[in-house]
Amino acid sequence: MKQQKQKVRKDIRDLPLNVKAEMALKEAVAEALAEHKRQGNPIAVWRNGKAVWIPPEEIVVPEEEPEKDLAV
Repeated sequence: MKQQKQKVRKDIRDLPLNVKAEMALKEAVAEALAEHKRQGNPIAVWRNGKAVWIPPEEIVVPEEEPEKDLAV
């Protein structure tokens, strides 16, 4: 398990900066969504040209898939 984690870290270091930035942004968004859901806070999103509130029970938190992101 440790070897796999170390390999992933090394592979990440070899990625272009824009790919690493996108990965970090996706992780940050997932963490923010999870935190809002945990605390029972709604989120605001843009739908059909309008800002709408999504209640915490409807928030979908994306699961992390680091192997998928490294296939770039």
